[in-house]
Amino acid sequence: MSAQLGSAFRSSPALRSVPRAAPRHGWPEMLRLILRTLRTRQDLAGMEPRMLRDIGLTPGEATREAQRAPWDIGPHRG
Repeated sequence: MSAQLGSAFRSSPALRSVPRAAPRHGWPEMLRLILRTLRTRQDLAGMEPRMLRDIGLTPGEATREAQRAPWDIGPHRG
């Protein structure tokens, strides 16, 4: 029974984008990266349209980026 639960848990769509710890950095570095990404996306969500234009983003693009999960790091794929 627990093997079945573990298998279902690992195949969850929500967990497919969870990054694996890079061998050269380890979990502490990955956690710092996730927290920095979260702060950056929160800052992005609070920017005015004028500021977004300065960095080459539309309000819609900024909203989509800010709503991504903190562990979804890297270029947007969709």
